[in-house]
Amino acid sequence: MISVIVTYQIKTEFVEQNKINIHNFFSDFKKLDASQFEYKVFIKADGVTFVHHSLYKNEEIQKELLNIPSFLEFQKQRDEIGLNGKPQIEILNLFASSDEKWKK
Repeated sequence: MISVIVTYQIKTEFVEQNKINIHNFFSDFKKLDASQFEYKVFIKADGVTFVHHSLYKNEEIQKELLNIPSFLEFQKQRDEIGLNGKPQIEILNLFASSDEKWKK
């Protein structure tokens, strides 16, 4: 199991476009086997900090998701137009889970 948290801030004027881009790649994610991954996006109270938390069964599904054209376009626009600073990427190691599907 692979768990990743990506936290980043967006320029105020790019927030709505970032939300649209996230909805676009989520539409594509919904076409995939959801038992193989979990992907959540949160917005902090400041309205410009986004937190993406993803769980993948394995590297194969992670690579598949990260190479979906709508996800690549989201990243491109975020990084080239909307990003305020650099994203923080954290890799987490699962210690315990109430959900059996994430056990090795």
